[in-house]
Amino acid sequence: MDDDLFETTGSPERDSRLPGRGFFVPDEIEDGRAERQAAEALAGTDVAIVADPDADGLACVALIREVEGEAALIPTGPHDLDTGLEYVAEFGEPGLTLYVCDLSPDDLDSVESQLVTIGQRSDHIRWFDHHQWAPAVADGVRELGVDLVVGDSDEVCTADVALEELEREFAPHLVELVAVTRDHDLWIRDDERSGDLADYARWAEPEEYIEVVRDHGADLPEEVQAILAERRETKVDRIDRAIRRASFHEIGGYTIGVTYGRCSQNEVAEGLREQGSDAAVIVKPAGSASLRGTDTFERCHEVAALLDGGGHPKAAGCKPPIYEDMLDYAHHWTTEGATTKRVILNAFRDVIGTEPVGE
Repeated sequence: MDDDLFETTGSPERDSRLPGRGFFVPDEIEDGRAERQAAEALAGTDVAIVADPDADGLACVALIREVEGEAALIPTGPHDLDTGLEYVAEFGEPGLTLYVCDLSPDDLDSVESQLVTIGQRSDHIRWFDHHQWAPAVADGVRELGVDLVVGDSDEVCTADVALEELEREFAPHLVELVAVTRDHDLWIRDDERSGDLADYARWAEPEEYIEVVRDHGADLPEEVQAILAERRETKVDRIDRAIRRASFHEIGGYTIGVTYGRCSQNEVAEGLREQGSDAAVIVKPAGSASLRGTDTFERCHEVAALLDGGGHPKAAGCKPPIYEDMLDYAHHWTTEGATTKRVILNAFRDVIGTEPVGE
């Protein structure tokens, strides 16, 4: 297939409705690359970190490296936690110290065998998080010998947990980094630098981000600011397009704003909130969706849990298990996620307690 088909089309509208190039890389190629990188990173190291490569997870890595030295990072998204731990179980050195940051398992079964294997060879497993954990899952992880600390998701980000638990007096710029990270991660938005951190973590390679924030904290250098400004032109355009596409649905006394597009979900959710939504659903071209709540709706994690996802009361994510082949994705792109929107809205109805809508 022509590689040009995976690049930008030159049409901002079309580009905002299609997934990025990485979506079209076959899983076996991407998985093989990730496995090789993990094996190389873990070879000869005595400290490893499995972390979500967003601003919160990477802030944790920055703090841990201040304490432990150049620990190996295994970047792991929320849906790939089992795989990240499998890499450590397979390639980790005897006597390894493992940190897991800003990630929570959906159930104990998905991580139990990996933790058992790692625990048999590891000196210490420490897990820092602030997501919503089922008590049985938290208890099960602790029973496996893991030092698990979960912060209050309404008050702290995972970097706050790491800052407290590492028992180290960190430089002021790193303490400030944690505070600004919290401002973004908890959607407080009082510090304009928090948006910079979120965007930079999304667009930069993890190691680049960690190096820069270890040196500069939340005050990103001018060259980084210039890159962010350039990329934001496209970002703002996609936010505006997603907001214009939105529809609003009344469910059990709540207004749910729903839209579709390749966009920055937090800013889009803010735009929908300004138009009166109690919760926002942003369906992505790759099939996943971000759910954002407000002070009037704090059950996003319950909605996401019905669709193989999870998260926080006001911020969650999921990917409904409805895609069987590329025809399903083609329908998804050409209808702006119509099936996904319907499935998610029905999950809202299940949580709120109203009747689902059929096909």
